[in-house]
Parts: sequence; structure tokens; C-alpha cells
Amino acid sequence: MRHQCKKHHLGLAADQRRAMLRSLASSLFMHNEIETTMARAKALKPYAERLITLAKKGDLSARRQAARFIFDQNTQRLLNAESGEVITADTDINDKVKTVEETVLRKLFGEIAKTYSDRNGGYIRIYRMPPRRGDAAEMALIQLV
Repeated sequence: MRHQCKKHHLGLAADQRRAMLRSLASSLFMHNEIETTMARAKALKPYAERLITLAKKGDLSARRQAARFIFDQNTQRLLNAESGEVITADTDINDKVKTVEETVLRKLFGEIAKTYSDRNGGYIRIYRMPPRRGDAAEMALIQLV
């Protein structure tokens, strides 16, 4: 029997579905919102919320577990290595300040986890969008609250 094992299959094999969800979650954490189909958004919501819950723990084990479920892409921003603050274009960069590139995993554990530290769940919202012009697929905007 298949009780209590509902999963959004999305018409894909398990490895393809896993890769697509990793890619969508990485894009969501990088840009804070993405536009995709409604079925993919509904499949992504519990996946991404589980990652944010891991990020709120903040320990090494949680970081390693989260690294398994997202692509650790570069976000094209620099971080101060000591304080973890984002270095913007107008910030003076001294030779003594050590900088590291910000990745999706660092953003998830540094910036996003701090934002939701006092929230118990419901980190993501889904908005319905007009249907896609080419095939009339139901579209959605998924964003971090």
C-alpha cells in the first residue's frame, strides 16, 4: 500500500526531479523569487522550507545536509570574512579586509536564516500568475516571505 507517501512526480524520473528541485531551490535562494509553473512551485515549497529549517539550526551537520540539496553557485557578491557583511560597490575595501565570494549556501545560512530566526514556518508564498502564452500552462510566482 502507498499510504502517506504523496510526492509531486512532475512527470520526471527521480534523478531528473531531484536535479530540477535543486536548481529551482538554488535560484530561489539566490534571487528571493522566481517564476515557474504552479506544479513545480507546489513541489518546491516543502523542499525549500525544509532547507530553511536546516539553515536555522546553523551547525556544521545542518550545513552539510543542506549542501546535498542545493547547487552551491556563486551569487556575484563579496562578503567580509570576519563579520559576514555584504560588501557593496560604495563600500571602501582596504587591503587588510579579507573578502570571500558569497555562495548560495553562505547566503542561506547567513542572511536567510537570520531573517526567519523567529518564525516557525511558512517561509515561502506562492502567487498565481496569468497562464503562459505558448502552452497556457498555469504559472506561479514563488517568493520568500
